[in-house]
Amino acid sequence: MTEAVEAPPADSFRARVGRNVARFRPQRVGLRTRILLIFTMGFLILSVFLATITYGFTRSTLVNQRDRAIVEQAYRDAGVALNDLRLSPPSAQPVIDNLSRLGIGYPLLNYRDVWTAGSARFGPEAIPGVLKDRVLIDGVPSRMIITVSGERLLVVGIPLPEVGAAYFEFASMSDVSSTLRSVGLSLMFAGFITTLFGVVLGAVASRRAVKPLGDAAQAAKAIAGGRLDTRLETTDDPDLKLLANSFNDMASALQQRVERDARFASDVSHELRSPLMTLAASVEVMQARRDEMPERAQAALDLLVGDVTRFQGLVEDLLEISRFDAGAIRLHREDLLVAEFVRQAIGVSSMPQTPLTVTERAERLVMHVDRRRLARVIANLIDNARLHGGGEPEAIVCEADNEGEPIGHVWISVQDHGTGVPLDERHLIFERFARGAVAGRRSSSDGAGLGLALVDEHVRLHGGNVWVEDRLDGEPGARFVIELPAEEVGI
Repeated sequence: MTEAVEAPPADSFRARVGRNVARFRPQRVGLRTRILLIFTMGFLILSVFLATITYGFTRSTLVNQRDRAIVEQAYRDAGVALNDLRLSPPSAQPVIDNLSRLGIGYPLLNYRDVWTAGSARFGPEAIPGVLKDRVLIDGVPSRMIITVSGERLLVVGIPLPEVGAAYFEFASMSDVSSTLRSVGLSLMFAGFITTLFGVVLGAVASRRAVKPLGDAAQAAKAIAGGRLDTRLETTDDPDLKLLANSFNDMASALQQRVERDARFASDVSHELRSPLMTLAASVEVMQARRDEMPERAQAALDLLVGDVTRFQGLVEDLLEISRFDAGAIRLHREDLLVAEFVRQAIGVSSMPQTPLTVTERAERLVMHVDRRRLARVIANLIDNARLHGGGEPEAIVCEADNEGEPIGHVWISVQDHGTGVPLDERHLIFERFARGAVAGRRSSSDGAGLGLALVDEHVRLHGGNVWVEDRLDGEPGARFVIELPAEEVGI
């Protein structure tokens, strides 16, 4: 019986294919690399072009000069042979011997259909048949480049009809080939030097071309980090001047906008504090005579107390945010035992009965932090879990790094029973007044979207990070994690 094998889902197959394609997809080359490649390829192509032209011209010149010199020498030697043959010798051997004494290396004479060679290596069999026919039969002087035993030679044939003979002479072209090889090596070396120069020039040009972009990126990073007075240096270059001026105008407008908003929030918060204090004092007076009020008035008073308390928290949050924007935050750091501090922070929060789990190694951790501000972080996370996380937070967990590794950070996490935070909204939840789609699923009438923003500001001020993720046990809900620098001490 054959067991049926379930085919993998099409979606998972397509996902695997997509991941494989993405893995092998070529990465886009950076601007600096592209400039360097352009210079390198440009100089390489220019070097090859100039080397080809130079080599071709040199080869043509050398070959033509050598060819003309050999032909002129061959005609002079043929004249010597003709004069000797006019003396009517019994054979051509004396003529060949005479030419050899004159320094003619490879003469060959056809006299009365008899071949006489000055060298056994260069006899009539070394001459192509086409050249023989053209000289002996057609009576036309001709020349041809041939190869004998790997050596390039120019053979010149000159008919001597007056004496019924034909003179052939072999001349080596090896000196031309040697010269051309030397020229070729020189051109290759020159091309390499030129290409290397192109690489160096491209590196310098790319660095200078990308430097303004790097300066702009550093300035933008500084502005994003809160240094709103950062500006680009002006330059005389018309193109870069336009970039610098546009960037500086944008930075100035952004600085004015941020400072105006910060002043507005600070002014509003300060203006609200006085009437709010009066309202709170009045509520306290009414609270003192609560028992004298009818039942409906007591219910209205309770609502008023809740709203005044919420209003006070909102004003304090706005003042704290304005201090961040103004750069007026000053940390008063002290060394605190992580576990003990978290226990105290939970005890003074809105949910003092929140369970706490501390790992054994986390009990020995110490962090250098501002006690008041970090306690505010714990309180805000507990309030967030209470308001938006389906009731009381389940637990706060303190964890250390992996056992056996040096301690660098401690994690403090708060879990709730809410609906969780979708992946595409987790980067928005720590923004100020973030109550859009996130608030639609994690909402109540309490809160103004500043609690988690303050958590993010305080944690980053301590050199840490904060993020939200799903619960590790697979249950519905969110897990907010704070990562802070810490070190282990002996207790």
